[in-house]
Amino acid sequence: MSKADGMNYAPEGKPNPVVKEGEFVFAAAGLDHGHIFGQCNGLLEAGATLKWVYDPDQKKVDNFLKKFPQAKQAESLEQVLGDQEVKLVAAAAIPSERSALGNRVMRAGKDYFTDKTPFTTPEQLKETKKVVEETGQKYMVYFSERLHVESAVFAGQLIEQGAIGRVIQVTGFGPHRLNAPSRPDWFFEKEKYGGILCDIGSHQIEQFLFYAGCEDAEVMHSKIGNYDNPDHPELDDYGDATLRGDNGATQFFRVDWFTPDGLSTWGDGRMFIVGTEGTIEIRKYVDLATDKGGNQLYLVNQEGEKHYDLNGKVGFPFFGELIKDCIHRTEHAMTQKHAFKAAELCLKAQEKAIDVTK
Repeated sequence: MSKADGMNYAPEGKPNPVVKEGEFVFAAAGLDHGHIFGQCNGLLEAGATLKWVYDPDQKKVDNFLKKFPQAKQAESLEQVLGDQEVKLVAAAAIPSERSALGNRVMRAGKDYFTDKTPFTTPEQLKETKKVVEETGQKYMVYFSERLHVESAVFAGQLIEQGAIGRVIQVTGFGPHRLNAPSRPDWFFEKEKYGGILCDIGSHQIEQFLFYAGCEDAEVMHSKIGNYDNPDHPELDDYGDATLRGDNGATQFFRVDWFTPDGLSTWGDGRMFIVGTEGTIEIRKYVDLATDKGGNQLYLVNQEGEKHYDLNGKVGFPFFGELIKDCIHRTEHAMTQKHAFKAAELCLKAQEKAIDVTK
């Protein structure tokens, strides 16, 4: 895991193939965010075969091929989309371009797996919903902070087993390291990255819907600010929001770009989940001032207190489930409705946010 900024966050788990070599072929395109490495790694560990890579920037392609030398460089996106063998395209384009790229992929008869955030405007969401309906293809989203973190996966399993009863409140903290000199220009342009609640806030809202079992929610209150980056006036370096789910569960989350340089990783991501019969705390990436590393989970319920070190113990089932969903046209990994609802709510949170620093 990169100490720097999380841009190249690509967790490695125990390979658990659900298909044989060549049985499920995918391609990578739109290499603007380092999450593409995590997306591809997860699919490969689940048995998928990476055939193509395409991006107009040769440097990005060269960097990608160092990690995944089995991929062939395509001359154009059309070459990738015209290959009947390719069933899915994974992409981490500039956020404002993710929807249009996905629409092209789906209209070519392929499923699409995009980095978060999947949209930066309500209009994009509306258009892509139409394309999904027209084509029957999938528009899946890499919400890595739940899908690619073993402690977060395990929390979902505990909740499903009834370990803390009915979830009534979720509090999430998603600080990230800014590392401004390493960021591309688009990172600081609101039209392109969508705002902090739309961008990294999307992780938090998706987790709330999942853990609390909500199909819908209302954004009660949201705030953004630029406290310490006058050189980048369009950057939100802070954001928070409060949501109420359709089942009465509530959420508060905070996201920011204020990770201190002294932290051993890119952000002290944490989650607190309150149920009617117990609580869960997840320390995702670090357990401060210990040598335990991340993926620490604390459970308290009627049976007592438990601590779990989950490194290398749970794996990442989402990727295998996604492959099987693409093959069988099922929805076990994530429903399309869920992905779109998380996206819609982060757009609403951003749109109604009060700027507390103006």
